Amino acid sequence: QVQLVESGGGLVQPGGSLRLSCAASGSDIDINKMGWYRQGPGNEREAVAIISRGGTTDYLDSVKGRFTLSRDNAKNTMSLQMTSLKPEDTAVYYCYAHATWSGINYYRAYWGQGTQVTVSS
Repeated sequence: QVQLVESGGGLVQPGGSLRLSCAASGSDIDINKMGWYRQGPGNEREAVAIISRGGTTDYLDSVKGRFTLSRDNAKNTMSLQMTSLKPEDTAVYYCYAHATWSGINYYRAYWGQGTQVTVSS
């Protein structure tokens, strides 16, 4: 299958920065779009930032200007640079990829296990 592994979460003070990374692996994987979702306490999972194969990005309104999403298609990796973090950014962040691999003939959603981001003073 496709495995997504996140890294970079942690505890940060308001106004601070964190960089989340996601690495995808598997047999002959191909990723169409990918990005990050998050789920805060008592909230539904929401898309934070999505990036297309060609690099077009779409951000949640509340993170525009603060978060930057990038990807390396050759390495099947992705990073989310988060700056000016706010307490409301506190959530479990999940790597997402719409992808395929050699064992199937369709694209589907794959998810990482999640990494905790806590913004607190």
